[in-house]
Amino acid sequence: MDNDVDQALVERYRKGDRDAFTELVIRYQRPIYNAAFWILRSADDANDIAQGVFLKVAEHLDDFDSQHRFFSWIYRIAVNESLNLLRRNGHEEWLDDEIDLPGADTANPEWQASDAERSRNIQRALMGLSASDRIVLTLRHFSECSYQEIAEILQIDEKTVKSRLFEARHRLRDALKDYRP
Repeated sequence: MDNDVDQALVERYRKGDRDAFTELVIRYQRPIYNAAFWILRSADDANDIAQGVFLKVAEHLDDFDSQHRFFSWIYRIAVNESLNLLRRNGHEEWLDDEIDLPGADTANPEWQASDAERSRNIQRALMGLSASDRIVLTLRHFSECSYQEIAEILQIDEKTVKSRLFEARHRLRDALKDYRP
């Protein structure tokens, strides 16, 4: 996301332009939902988190430090809210439906069966990982954040991000080895 555009929208909102907040919601609704979804693995919970994040942003936008990237700030709120929900629930819920993959041959029953099995295996393996492993993996691979962006979001050093990602990938690979054909 373009930080200059975000900064301009934040300043417009701070000066009373409500349309600027609407533009921020439009820019970040999908990425925030996706971040929450890949942590929580529940569409309903991800929707709730996304709504809650934007309420928090509206309430605390004056607290936002313009020296930082808005993208990192809002993602950090989403990650924290998602982790808080996991803690409140005391467990991690499974998504009932398989994930639709772009370009999937949904008309082919054999492909559907193998894809559904592959999706369940990946989901099972991801859900078996710690929340911190899932967060770093999802930010990098599903939200396509750079190492620097992940470092800002998680408020850790970039080298720590690389190390955590390396370890999380190994744990995921180990978890998936039981599911390989």
